[in-house]
Amino acid sequence: MFRTIKPHQFTQFSAFTSLSDNYLDNVSIVNEVLSLINSVYSMEISLNKLYPFLNCEIVVSVLQSQAQLKNDPRICFRFFTWATGKKEFRSGVSHNLIVNMLLSGNAFDLYWSVLDDLRNEKMPVYADAFVVLTLGYWRLKNAEKVVETFGKMKDYECKPNLAAYNIILHVLVQKKVINLALAIYHKMMKLNYKMGRDTFNVLIDGLCKNGMTENALILFDEMNSRGILPDRITYTIIISGLCKAKRTGDALRLLNLMKSRGCRPDVITYNALLDGLCKFGRVDEALLLFESLKNEGYHVDIRGFSCLIEGLIRTKEIGMAEELFSNIFEVKLVPDVVLYTIMMRGLSEAGRMEDATKLLSNMIAKGVMPDTQCYNVLIKGFCDVGLLDKARSLKLEISQKNQFPNTCTYTILICGLCRNGLLGEAQQIFNDMEKVGCLPSVVTFNSLIDGLCKAGKLEEARLMHYKLEIGRNPSLFLRLSQGTDRVLDSVSLQKMVEKLVDSGLILKAYKILVQLIDSGAVPLTRTYNTLINGMCKAGQINGAFKLFEELQHKGLSPDSVTYATLIDGLQRSDREVDAFKLFEQMNKNGCVPTLCVYQTLMTWSCRRNKITVAYGLWLKYLRSLGEDDSLKLVEECFMKGEYENAVRRLLERGIKLIDFNSEPYNIWLIGLCQSKRIKEAYRTFLILKEFGIVVSAPGCVKLIHALCCEGNLDQAVEIFLYSMEKGYILMPRICNHLLEVLFSKDEAMLAFEVLDKMKFVGYDLDSYLHRSTKLLLYSHRRL
Repeated sequence: MFRTIKPHQFTQFSAFTSLSDNYLDNVSIVNEVLSLINSVYSMEISLNKLYPFLNCEIVVSVLQSQAQLKNDPRICFRFFTWATGKKEFRSGVSHNLIVNMLLSGNAFDLYWSVLDDLRNEKMPVYADAFVVLTLGYWRLKNAEKVVETFGKMKDYECKPNLAAYNIILHVLVQKKVINLALAIYHKMMKLNYKMGRDTFNVLIDGLCKNGMTENALILFDEMNSRGILPDRITYTIIISGLCKAKRTGDALRLLNLMKSRGCRPDVITYNALLDGLCKFGRVDEALLLFESLKNEGYHVDIRGFSCLIEGLIRTKEIGMAEELFSNIFEVKLVPDVVLYTIMMRGLSEAGRMEDATKLLSNMIAKGVMPDTQCYNVLIKGFCDVGLLDKARSLKLEISQKNQFPNTCTYTILICGLCRNGLLGEAQQIFNDMEKVGCLPSVVTFNSLIDGLCKAGKLEEARLMHYKLEIGRNPSLFLRLSQGTDRVLDSVSLQKMVEKLVDSGLILKAYKILVQLIDSGAVPLTRTYNTLINGMCKAGQINGAFKLFEELQHKGLSPDSVTYATLIDGLQRSDREVDAFKLFEQMNKNGCVPTLCVYQTLMTWSCRRNKITVAYGLWLKYLRSLGEDDSLKLVEECFMKGEYENAVRRLLERGIKLIDFNSEPYNIWLIGLCQSKRIKEAYRTFLILKEFGIVVSAPGCVKLIHALCCEGNLDQAVEIFLYSMEKGYILMPRICNHLLEVLFSKDEAMLAFEVLDKMKFVGYDLDSYLHRSTKLLLYSHRRL
């Protein structure tokens, strides 16, 4: 097109014959520029002569007028790229105009051709010329093209500016490719870029969302040391990150610091804090904060109510949650699909499926349409109570409501079917997933692998694990785990990414990381834990340890569950010494034993009548959390044989803790029964009851059986009545045993009272009672 156009000539009558003329208005200048750029494709030299007469407003007008002419878009693009070289001509309006042109006409290739022409003509290309491209690609959610564009800047001898860096960091954080975002940040540091608050906010947000709170705090300190004051967004991001890391105390302190520095929190800040307090079980504090916000004049929005209601549901306070949900309508707020889903989850978890489905109907009647996640909650609820037909019909209903079942839907169904022994149907659903374009996640694989292991089909479970490991990119993991720069863990992966970034191979780094995220190339530690557990329960302890070695060879780190499972497997194989050796190795291998490991060892010690060892393990765990004088007093009580005092002191000390765990006390109770220390077991039960600690169903069963053997029937009945108060439906064996002992010891009246209670709380006596028990019942009724 441009080959036939003659070079634009300035005449003596041109509007620009004299630089001293000031009468020219913007319109005439715009027209002259339009005439120029439509006559000369290589317009830069001529435009440079006009530079003194132009301003940002004129540049925008030229772009708008040229766009309306609907001539070759390259004219607009080339003029824009020239204007980006002048700081005073840059504006958000001109950037948005070019981005819209790229999108409306799908003109990305034309824009690249302009950049190629400029490079061939040895003309400079400036960073903002690439910024609009990255913005355009990101509007299309094409993150790979954004990264590719950023990486190509060097091919045009163009250095990224801060805006270009901020966009790429934002995109990488949104795509959860945090390793690459950090590598680019480190490169910015090396190049001494003067980063602003926006850069730090993007990175800190990405780190917090990826659970890297400590790294986020380091960046927060770096930001302060550079004299960049955090704003409300920064504080809110950090407060949210601290809450997600269960550091609500630090979050509250940061809120006070924020206020002291004159930075006023908004409703989003407080919502983050409410959410953190609720998720960490500190609902009482969240409710107090909620009331204080209302008193201070803050209008708590629907998100704030959702946080509180979800917190109440987590703590099994469904009644309070329903009351708060009703209050929403009183303050003229409208519940959204998220809040309705939270309420349905709470009702489903309480076993109130009828109420949950009624809420779904009410929601639709009020014009709030359920999404797939909403249906998933109800499907899980029906699966949990064994109503699989209703779960299946809800899956079909999703499609009728213009929604689509997702990976989570299929995973819930697979898990429910496996739990109900319908493994074949679960496998069929798994096989059908990919046919409908729904790819199984690692959680889906784990659910089916767990079902196969529990069904004793270990070989099929191993094949499923192999399929997961291969994923959708068979060679990726093999390529990364071999060669000179082997990638076996997160540290070596970060080093590899930073090396690629320094070499300018940003797109290659991005593709590797995205493949790792999307393809499931590396199974989770949890997957191995499921297989190891299956091996251990099948008595194949050597096979379990081979998997343990394979897990580490693949670059994964065994966690406490891995060690607890292996320790349990060794104990099952009567290798107690090896179990304790593995326990001692944990710290050396960089894995601090958690409560589940100690509980596994305590349980087996109790089974072997080594109660003292179990006490010692519990004290060792408590000392690992922090030494204090109260533990020394407890230890002295144990040494003197003052068992009850020791338990009381431990409960007085522990019950004040937010993360108090009653399981070790239930383990002791069962251990005392197994060691035939029945009086101590019963007294332990009374102490736990006094402190409001719930005794588990297995604890009740062991104690009832032990008391029956001792002939303490009144106490045995007391424990059985307690179990019914707690909503336990005990197994038929212990119920029949208690009734038979009562009848045989001339305690028929007491036996009939127990039967009446059982019937009242929902026991199906006809199916529950053994034939021998029914005969005793019949003979005593005749008397």
